[in-house]
Amino acid sequence: MVTAFILMNVSRPRLKSIADDLLAIEGIAEVYSVAGPFDIVAIARVKEHEALNDLVTEHVAALDGVDSTETLIAFKTFSKKDLGMLWDIGVD
Repeated sequence: MVTAFILMNVSRPRLKSIADDLLAIEGIAEVYSVAGPFDIVAIARVKEHEALNDLVTEHVAALDGVDSTETLIAFKTFSKKDLGMLWDIGVD
């Protein structure tokens, strides 16, 4: 499983509708509006890196109102909870 954080700058009037559009994309698990140099952060979870490439370039960055993206790929999860158990649906 590949987890990535997609940081976005978006057209402010479209912030809420872009968040809704992002949640409709398969592979986007969560969307946050944030303070700082970015407007929205989406958490993506996909099976492989090629799927992440398609997700970001063909779906997320292509949304009307998304001005720019920056993607951070997670190497390892450090948590008090076993997050892997939350997302494990038993599919190999």
